Amino acid sequence: MEHLIVFNKPCGVICQFSAHEKHRSLKDFIDAPGFYPAGRLDTDSEGLLLLTNDGRLQARIAEPRFKLEKTYWAQLEGSPDEAKLDLLQRGVDLGDFVTRSAQIRLPEKSETDRLWPRVPPVRVRKTVPDFWLEIRISEGKNRQVRRMAAKAGYPCLRLVRVAAG
Repeated sequence: MEHLIVFNKPCGVICQFSAHEKHRSLKDFIDAPGFYPAGRLDTDSEGLLLLTNDGRLQARIAEPRFKLEKTYWAQLEGSPDEAKLDLLQRGVDLGDFVTRSAQIRLPEKSETDRLWPRVPPVRVRKTVPDFWLEIRISEGKNRQVRRMAAKAGYPCLRLVRVAAG
């Protein structure tokens, strides 16, 4: 029987159950022997993390060959620029691979205002603007969204996964 745990992973938590010398782990929040993350979120990323005790379900969620779309809200430093945003949509050469095209949109402020406060808070600079961008990808390689944003000239201040599938 398939079982699924939906967890809102906080910033600073590592996606493993074993203890870590610097970071809190999933074990600090979830007591579910036999469950494992279906995919990962970087320690400094937050939001939707799915855990399961079913290996086939884990593979369908996590493995790139199944192309399960994942949606992220990224708080980016700078201002929206059509050419930079177009680069993200077309696909980005990150050196070790070229990303597939991404779907992007600028979410309404009323949407992002519903997010919980981040702990620790994002460092905001009064002289540098920032904005939120929704990015939908069907890959999910190591730090992919952050690397894509940086390549387009947007340092990522906060990254929240808001949907999978």
